Amino acid sequence: MTGAWREGEPPGRRRFAGGVQALETGGTLPFTLAYETWGTLNPSASNAILVEHALTGDSHAVGPAEEGHVSPGWWDGLIGPGKAIDTDEFFVVVPNVLGGCQGSTGPSSTHPDGKPWGSRFPAVTVRDQVAAETVVADALGIGRWAAVIGGSMGGMRALEWAVSEPERVAALLVLASTAQASADQIAWAAPQLHAIRSDPGWHGGDYHDVRSMPSPDTGLGIARRIAHATYRSEAELARRFGHRHQDGEDPLRGGRFAVESYLDHHAGKLARRFDAGSYVVLTESMNTHDVGRGRGGVANALGRITARTVAAGVDSDRLYPLYQSRAIADGVAGAEFAVVASPYGHDSFLIETEQIGRLVKLLLG
Repeated sequence: MTGAWREGEPPGRRRFAGGVQALETGGTLPFTLAYETWGTLNPSASNAILVEHALTGDSHAVGPAEEGHVSPGWWDGLIGPGKAIDTDEFFVVVPNVLGGCQGSTGPSSTHPDGKPWGSRFPAVTVRDQVAAETVVADALGIGRWAAVIGGSMGGMRALEWAVSEPERVAALLVLASTAQASADQIAWAAPQLHAIRSDPGWHGGDYHDVRSMPSPDTGLGIARRIAHATYRSEAELARRFGHRHQDGEDPLRGGRFAVESYLDHHAGKLARRFDAGSYVVLTESMNTHDVGRGRGGVANALGRITARTVAAGVDSDRLYPLYQSRAIADGVAGAEFAVVASPYGHDSFLIETEQIGRLVKLLLG
């Protein structure tokens, strides 16, 4: 039916906070956010770090796959005792984004009428998502984050935190992200959205309780294949796969190239742990991301940031190119710009934990 976590299933490490969110587009949304924490909050609540996940991430940044968590932690190499984000020193909070599908309110969640939200789930912006996360901070008694850190979509939320709540962010690390979605990024998102909505199992977004037909896993898989190709670099794909065919398969006889098998693998993995409705909602929230909206433009918005800031890009990133990270650094007073050197493209912010760790230490040092 869906790879989403559903109410009534084992919660794993999740904790929950909620409220009612006024949305940028009008109206209100009753919501719950799932989050996980590591470390101990000190008496002055001054050692808290907020970590923001990317599009298909969730609150489970650390730890093995286990009951309630189908995937292992996505930043295990960075967060923990003695690691760059040292949980012996810091209290780390990782929320699942509003609109997501791993415990936070999204299309697969239960509407107050007892049925899934489905197509009734409203459009939410990055600004809405950050406003909802302030509820988690308030529930934990955190008035000011020692740092807010995020990459890709998580970098959008991290940046929005520093713009909309400057007094609550002491330090900021934005990785492989942008202050405003570009035409190129929106263009790459468009066929992904069309793929999901064209799947016969989409049912206009109301498929979560439809048992007569499959859920839109085919469309979600196509979307993931498109996206994943943009997450890696041409040079890496060439080095790893070249023109080779998959073992035992001949493309001249209907078989696959090795790179096709690789994309198929990632498509299948995502369908087992994610929800197509959340993929659509979150992709559209990324498309509308613009810290300058209603604030006199991006430059004025970045000028509101008071946090010590590091903006870093990846030299091989073809989806969020370096100039976008440099523009963030140039727009924030006293900010530092850094380059992550890697052949892995956009996904390097998840892979190059040693380099990212050095940026964290630069930020927190």
